[in-house]
Amino acid sequence: MTREEIDLYEIIQAYPNFPKQGILFRDINPVFRSNDAMNFVCSEIYRRFKNIKIDCIAGIESRGFVLSSFVAMKLGKGMIMIRKAGKLPGETIGKSYNIEYGNAIMEIQKNSIERGQNVLIADDLIATGGTAMAAAYLIEELGGIVAGFAFVVELADLNGATILRNKGYKVHSLVVYN
Repeated sequence: MTREEIDLYEIIQAYPNFPKQGILFRDINPVFRSNDAMNFVCSEIYRRFKNIKIDCIAGIESRGFVLSSFVAMKLGKGMIMIRKAGKLPGETIGKSYNIEYGNAIMEIQKNSIERGQNVLIADDLIATGGTAMAAAYLIEELGGIVAGFAFVVELADLNGATILRNKGYKVHSLVVYN
């Protein structure tokens, strides 16, 4: 399969009313199951960020871990995890935030990044922007610099990517649903 033959819109599946009534869940698990699709995704993210100084990739729990691991390998960088509260050992800092169907707390280990490091944040999907903003807060609280955000899916009508862009962050989404 060539790069031009990969149509992420065809691969990503939609599940109405998951995880609750009224939510249309965009599932990228079929992308992860396809070597060709994952190579395409990583190559596209690499292409969009290869000329930006990046010291490490931060993945947001949980599908962001998969994406960020592949992207980190492609960029030749390390990967750090931003996780739900209580999942990381050692000293952590946390940030409470709202998501499209509830609220949560994300944490990062205090020793994950060094002051001044440029961090690319990767996740499967951007919706309202709550999780992404919490991740940016955590990186910046530790003295890191958010080099940008990489998402496979953007739900444009929920305005999360717009919020990030309006705050001056570089945001790239591979597929956009309105």
